[in-house]
Amino acid sequence: MNGAESLVHTLLGCGVEVCFANPGTSEMHFVAALDRIPGMKCVLGLQENVVTGMADGYWRMAGKPAATLLHCGPGLANGLANLHNARRARSGIVNCVGDQATYHRPFDAPLTADTEGWARGVSQWMRTSTRAADVGADAAAAVQAALTSPGQIATMILPSDTCWDEGGVVAQPLAVPQAQPADPHTVRNVARILREKKNVLILLGGKALREGAQAFAWRASQATGVKLMAEGSNGRMQRGQGRLPLERVPYPADQAIKALSWVEHVVLVNARAPIGFFAYPGVPSRHYPETAQVHVLTRFEQDAEAALRALCEELNAPAIPMPDAGPRPERARGAPSPEGLARTLAALMPEDAIIADESVSYGRGFFPETFAAPKHDWMQVCGGAIGGGMPQATGAAIGGGGRRVINLQADGSAMYTVQSLWTQAREKLPVTTVLLSNRKYQILLGEYQNVGANPGRTAMDMLDLGNPDIGWVKMAGAMGVEAAQATTLDQVGDLMAQSFARPGPFLIELVI
Repeated sequence: MNGAESLVHTLLGCGVEVCFANPGTSEMHFVAALDRIPGMKCVLGLQENVVTGMADGYWRMAGKPAATLLHCGPGLANGLANLHNARRARSGIVNCVGDQATYHRPFDAPLTADTEGWARGVSQWMRTSTRAADVGADAAAAVQAALTSPGQIATMILPSDTCWDEGGVVAQPLAVPQAQPADPHTVRNVARILREKKNVLILLGGKALREGAQAFAWRASQATGVKLMAEGSNGRMQRGQGRLPLERVPYPADQAIKALSWVEHVVLVNARAPIGFFAYPGVPSRHYPETAQVHVLTRFEQDAEAALRALCEELNAPAIPMPDAGPRPERARGAPSPEGLARTLAALMPEDAIIADESVSYGRGFFPETFAAPKHDWMQVCGGAIGGGMPQATGAAIGGGGRRVINLQADGSAMYTVQSLWTQAREKLPVTTVLLSNRKYQILLGEYQNVGANPGRTAMDMLDLGNPDIGWVKMAGAMGVEAAQATTLDQVGDLMAQSFARPGPFLIELVI
C-alpha cells in the first residue's frame, strides 16, 4: 500500500465521503487511489476557489467535513478566499494539498512555494507529512481537527513522494472532543442579568440559530422580556414557519448603531459583540453603546442548545409555542424590488429549501418578507470575501440530500466563481440561481460614499460592470446550465416555479 492509498482508506474510515478536487501533477497518485478504492464521491471544480467554497457549503448542510484536493501552493492560494469564508463560518474541511517531493524541494522548482505559510492563515490545524508511513495517521488527526466543535479548517500538505512511496498505513478514526456546555455559574449569572437588568439583548450566532436552540431562546425571552437578534452574517440559520422570525444586526454602520442604541447588556450565545465590517471616518468600531456590558453565555465551541436549555431551567421559563409568523406571502407582481423578490421567493419556494445568499446590497431587506415562508435553511457569506455564494450553493446541494438550493446571487460576485455552474451541470444538481443583474458593484458605490470620497469618471468606471454587459444566459448555457432572463417579478416567479418542478440546475437573470 502506498501513502495515497492509506490516505483514501483512512479518510473513508473516518467518515469523509466526498472529495472536491482540482488536482495537478503532484496529486496524481491520490487521483489514482481514488479511482482504485470505491466509496469516495469525487466532484471536480474548475478553479480552486470553487473547490474550497463547495467544501464550505457541504459542511454547512451535511455537518461533516469533505476533503479538498488542491495542487501545490498556488492551487491552495487560489482557494484561500473561500477558505477564509469557511473559517469565519466555522466550517470543518480537510484540505489535501500536493507539494514537491521531499527530495525535490531544495531545487526550488517553479511550483515550489511557502505552502505552509499560506495555509496557516486559514487553518486551525496544519501538518506536512514527510513519510508515506505517516500519511494515514496525519489524515486521521486532520479529520479529528475538522470535526472539533464548532468546526475547523485542517490542512494536510502532502509531498508527492509520500503518496507514491510504499509503506502506507491505514489509521483508525480518533475520538472527537464533545462540545462542552456552559459553566453552571455562567448560566446562573446570565439568568440573574435577564431577571434584574433592563434593555438586555440576547445575540444568537452559530448553532444557536438551529431550531432546537431557538425554542429555548424564545422561552427565555418570553419569561424575561429580553429581545433576541441574530448576528449579521451566519453560516446556517433555520428559518420559516415554526422558527423564530429573527432580525439580524444590520450591515450599514448607521443602521446598526441605531438598532442597538437602546442596549445596556448584550448576552452572547455563540456570537461576537457587534462591530463594524469596516472602519469609517468618525464612526465607532463598536456598534453597541460603549456603556453596554457584554456577557458570554457560550463561546463558539460550546453547546449553545444545552446552555439555553439550562438557562430556561434556571429561569423556570415554561415551554411555549414558537411565535406565529402569519400567513405565507403572495407572490409579487410588476417591476423588480428587493421586497417583491423576497415575497415571491417566500410564496414559491419548496418546503425545506436551502438558500445560499450572496445577494449583497440588494438582499439586505429579504428577511422580514420571508419570515412566513416554508421551513428552510439560509446560508450567508461570513467572511466578506466575495465569490462564496455559487460554490456554497453547489456544495450544499451535494450535502443537502436532494433538497432544492436557491442561490440569490449578485452579478459582480458571481464572476469570481462562475465555474460553479459547470459543476452544477455535470453533477445534475438541484440549484436555482437567481442572478441579480444590476451590472455594477452596487455595494462599492455605497462604500465610496461612506468613506467620504468624491467619485469621478475613473472611479465610477471601476465600479461598473457594463460596457460590455455580461451575457448571463449565454454564459450559463456555455457551461451546460439552462437559463432565461426576467425583467419583471411576474417573469421571475414563473421561472422559479418551473425550475423548482424539474431536476437539475437553472439560472434566472433578473435585470434590476
